[in-house]
Amino acid sequence: MTETTSTSTATTTGELEPSDSMKAFGAAHKAFRKRAGYTQEDYAPLVGYQPGTVASIEQGRRFPPRVFVERAEEVLDAFGALKGVYKHVGREKGLASWFRQWAELEEQAISLYTFENRLVPGLLQTEAYARRLFSERLPLLTDSQIEAMITARMERQCLLAERTATAYSFIVEEHVFRRRTGGTDVTNQLIDHILEAAELRNVELQLMPMDRDVHAGLNGPMQLLETPENEWFGYCEGQESGQLIITPKTISVLHMRYAKLRSQALTPEDSRSLLEQMRGAP
Repeated sequence: MTETTSTSTATTTGELEPSDSMKAFGAAHKAFRKRAGYTQEDYAPLVGYQPGTVASIEQGRRFPPRVFVERAEEVLDAFGALKGVYKHVGREKGLASWFRQWAELEEQAISLYTFENRLVPGLLQTEAYARRLFSERLPLLTDSQIEAMITARMERQCLLAERTATAYSFIVEEHVFRRRTGGTDVTNQLIDHILEAAELRNVELQLMPMDRDVHAGLNGPMQLLETPENEWFGYCEGQESGQLIITPKTISVLHMRYAKLRSQALTPEDSRSLLEQMRGAP
């Protein structure tokens, strides 16, 4: 995953620039709140969120959850205007900004599905593997940028062990491991790390075998997550862009594809056996 390119687009204060659509929603929400005569402190409990969350949404720094929008419409009597603006939030491209929002959603997710056909997902990477990826990125990164990105990536991995009630599903192409990024030692260490992670009861790993000539993921990598409010989001990324997906119709398509991928990939047991085979003798 290329999410941590966000570091290179940070402002001098270290905070990423909000997206235009999120700032537009925040401004609209703020106008309706003020029209209704509420301060952020008075308003927050009415929609079931903290004042700080309301402030972040109005500043365009936090993605507005759908339940927040629905409650805001009711409390502020916004005539459907907020829902109308919300439809356009998340449609702009901009990897750094959108991954920051995805990471916030990821921290609260109760289900997270990931398909990757380029590299090992960030939540499963080792420090050595990540370092190899960042060291070869173009344009070249500074040493301090590399260290910051590695630190951020390793910190995210605590989610697997700490969020034991969250179901994590990973489907990764076999050739990602066959490439042996970083060399044999780095790859073997990576496989050991992933085999250990896959032992967690909330983590499921499947490999897409190389002899599967066609499968449902040929359009590229994708992620799906479910929030505690049972709302689903999707995320897809390309070379220098990323897209947070909120449209139910598109999310339905991604669900259909991911379900098919699960049936086309090796079982978790066979995936483990294949990884052990690639790992060889310890």
